[in-house]
Amino acid sequence: MNLDIILDFANKASDIIANKIVPNTDIIMVVLLIVCGLYYSFLTRFVQFRMLSSVFKILTEKNEGHTKEHISPFQALMISTASRVGIGNIAGISLALATGGAGALFWMWVMAFFGGASAFAESTLAQVYKSKDDTGGFKGGPAYYIKKALGSHFFGAFFAFILIITYAYGFNGLQSQTMTSSFKVYYDMFNPNAAVDFASSSWPMIIGIVLTIFGAWMFFSHHTKIGKISSLIVPFMALAYVLLAVIAVLMNFDKIPSVVHMILQSAFDFKAIFGGFAGSALVIGIKRGLFSNEAGMGSAPNAAAAALTSHPAKQGVIQAFSVLIDVVVCTSSGFLVLFSMAYLGLGESKIDGGMPLVQEAMREYYGSFGIHFITIAIVLFAITSLIGNYYYAQANVKYLTNSKFVMNLFRITAVAMIFIGSQMNLKLAWNLADLTMAFMATTNIISLLLLGGIVNKVLKDFNTQQKSGIDPKFNASKLGIKNAECWD
Repeated sequence: MNLDIILDFANKASDIIANKIVPNTDIIMVVLLIVCGLYYSFLTRFVQFRMLSSVFKILTEKNEGHTKEHISPFQALMISTASRVGIGNIAGISLALATGGAGALFWMWVMAFFGGASAFAESTLAQVYKSKDDTGGFKGGPAYYIKKALGSHFFGAFFAFILIITYAYGFNGLQSQTMTSSFKVYYDMFNPNAAVDFASSSWPMIIGIVLTIFGAWMFFSHHTKIGKISSLIVPFMALAYVLLAVIAVLMNFDKIPSVVHMILQSAFDFKAIFGGFAGSALVIGIKRGLFSNEAGMGSAPNAAAAALTSHPAKQGVIQAFSVLIDVVVCTSSGFLVLFSMAYLGLGESKIDGGMPLVQEAMREYYGSFGIHFITIAIVLFAITSLIGNYYYAQANVKYLTNSKFVMNLFRITAVAMIFIGSQMNLKLAWNLADLTMAFMATTNIISLLLLGGIVNKVLKDFNTQQKSGIDPKFNASKLGIKNAECWD
């Protein structure tokens, strides 16, 4: 059985998933995301904004006992940001605007506004219920707090399994597909009269092999390298991308009122929302917002738990801040696309969503430099996302088993998925990611809604110590929190 036969079968299965399964799982997930975001925003008195002034101090503080096995708060932020700031911020936003309309951007903002509180809750819980690993570092995440706080080993294991499928295979397959498709513009440029199109050429195969080799090198190395590489690459590429987006907006300053009107008109087109709810700007915006900022999905807590800190709430604040970073990059991408003639259909032709639309928008603003820059950016975003996604999946494999054989088998299949993803089409890659994401997010959100009392107790302890003028230190037993062995 060759790869073409496998992908053809997968494409047919993808159509069934897209038409029969995903619309139903999307509705359940979106409702739960809204409820969870509202619940934690009011429970914590909007901690995602109230505690922003503490971010810089937490990121730069020195923690006693820090060794090379530990991840610093800044590295934990960069690992989670590496996963958040990636394909979802560029190709995902473009696809959302093309399929859900300009209003999808507004609902992404709403998702992030309330989702920051969910991000705080899940990362705080991950810190409370983390465990020590074999190297002396820490491990944790939703699988751990589901097991320890809710007493459900089965659902903890179920979440770990779903996260592995989602990040190592669903999301990393999508990262690989998007990065590969970003080179289509160069294929068309160098082969204007080619007898075969990009997908049928040897380019995807070559790109896939190169990316797979890189993935193998990274996946078989120690996870602290992931933090170091992410902390070097992510800030630079995000700032450069946002800067170019701001310049593009300033170049089209006169269009801002019409674009804002277009966003709001589309966002509150209630006939479209209730007439086709699953495909409305509201659902698509919130769904793509979740893929981008991951608030409430249960992924970032895996990085948050690994950080060495004196109080769980500190990592909660940091991860809530990471959602705001994501919003800035998403908004930049959204405005880049919405200001472009390619989106409005005023150019030579209206381009469908995904990387081609973003590349064409950048070409309008910056000529050939724009195409080169965005292609390099998407490669860097994809690489760091591959690394961050793998880290999350690896942490959950360790939750399920300590077997070196299983870990190496997982690494081999994760590397193989990078290559398979590079050969996928856009529709198949997104459908697979959407389905696995819905199951993962739903499991985590239900758990979060059951653990609000613990989160509130930890936050109050943090605020009380802060008001006393001392650096907050956490002691789980004093608060009556059980199964938090790292804090007793």
